[in-house]
Amino acid sequence: MSTRRWVTYAVAAGAVTATAVAGSTAVNTGTRWYRTLAKPSWQPPGWAFGAVWTPLYASIAWAGGHAVLRTRGPERRELITAFGVNLAANAGWNWLFFGRRSVLGGLAGTLALDASNLDLIRRTARHDPVAARALVPYAAWCLFATGLNAAIAQRNRGQW
Repeated sequence: MSTRRWVTYAVAAGAVTATAVAGSTAVNTGTRWYRTLAKPSWQPPGWAFGAVWTPLYASIAWAGGHAVLRTRGPERRELITAFGVNLAANAGWNWLFFGRRSVLGGLAGTLALDASNLDLIRRTARHDPVAARALVPYAAWCLFATGLNAAIAQRNRGQW
């Protein structure tokens, strides 16, 4: 593998890792606020989130590096920007929901992330359909998270 390829994948992995770290610093499921929220019975157990996010983050890093290597010029800059916006929205949800202790803020954040996911997949598919397909499980999990966040918001209406 060429140096350029290694560097591209390393930068993508570094950006995704920074996103995971930045987002996770806001998460604290042990707070009284979170423990007392009414949650739907179909919410996965806590351990499932790490088990799901780890391979999803790996697929985002791979797809980002793969797609960037297949673009040039303005399209490359636009794709890199779309990945950056997406990663910011990804980490931002944690800060809206857990950091601000806002189920409505979290819902707004996850809806923004869903829109960013669709945009990112659309942009990626133009240059790299394989990388775009690798992003689909991530987008699907985020849609599930939106439903979960909406259910929590609905069950805790009096606490807004």
